[in-house]
Amino acid sequence: AGRDATRAFATGDFSPAGLVDDVSGLPPLQTLALRRWLSFYRSNYVPVGKLVGRYYDENGAPTEALRQAEAAIEEGLRLKAESDQRKQQFPPCNSEWSSATGSRFWCSKQSGGVSRDWVGVPRKLYTPGSRGSRCVCVRATGPPSGELDAPEHQDRGDLDDPHLEEYEGCHPRAEWCVLKV
Repeated sequence: AGRDATRAFATGDFSPAGLVDDVSGLPPLQTLALRRWLSFYRSNYVPVGKLVGRYYDENGAPTEALRQAEAAIEEGLRLKAESDQRKQQFPPCNSEWSSATGSRFWCSKQSGGVSRDWVGVPRKLYTPGSRGSRCVCVRATGPPSGELDAPEHQDRGDLDDPHLEEYEGCHPRAEWCVLKV
């Protein structure tokens, strides 16, 4: 009681070194754990006051550190919304692996837990700034995302996105692909 260990709710580090109040420097997406914790706290506990320290002054007024933490949470919310939108555009493939057959990737209207009205085709998605690729389902008909109202288009959906690559040895329009061991 009377000690602020906010950082531990975002990092999961409940050791003495992790039980500190300073959340500056946390990646914005990690600050969303603080938001969830605060929401849980507010819905399950009755507030009895404010702890004077990093986030509230002796009058109970918010400090600059609190405003910076709130800004980081807002940035985390923005990044999550972008990520969610990208996951709608490029949902993860369904996949399985066995030593006998190798890797199989496929797309369905529910791939990666994302419901939609199209199936798509498997492609490698390369994200700038990250190593490697991941399998995503790509809409293969209609206009590209972001141009859904375009009257004239190539009827290739998002297949021409520059961050995508076909799987070698797989038919470009197949809804599934097997990569042998």
